[in-house]
Amino acid sequence: MRSTDLLTVGEIARRSGFAESAVRYYEGLGLLAATRTSGGQRRFERSTLRRLAFIRAARNIGLSLDEVAAALNSLPAKRTPTRADWAQLSLGWRQRLNDQIDALVALRDGLDSCIGCGCLSLDRCSISNPADTARLDGPGAAYLPKKLQSSSNAGTLPA
Repeated sequence: MRSTDLLTVGEIARRSGFAESAVRYYEGLGLLAATRTSGGQRRFERSTLRRLAFIRAARNIGLSLDEVAAALNSLPAKRTPTRADWAQLSLGWRQRLNDQIDALVALRDGLDSCIGCGCLSLDRCSISNPADTARLDGPGAAYLPKKLQSSSNAGTLPA
């Protein structure tokens, strides 16, 4: 491989939209691989951009970093993944996305009466949550669809 085929951490960050610190973090987790120059500087293959796009998409649908790592580890190690490799990998996301869409539709359709928080601030809450029994289900919006309660979904929507 020619040295011109390798990208610096800055080039990878700029082209992927990730911060340099995120690129180094993902490398530290083993999600990305870099070679080192004789001076110890990181160099990434261009295929790293595809892996970073995958990481962004996976995180945006709510996959944990452990799930991302497992998915990336299922890809071939000796060659750049093909379109078929990526399609097979993303096939498992379809049901997860459908579940999230269903949960968001339920939230949207209920927003005009209640967001399911058990706050007792609306007249309907005294019917849905008499004596504030939702507090027994723990913190947060107890009546939200389960897919929207997950802490792994926090902050994962696309910017």
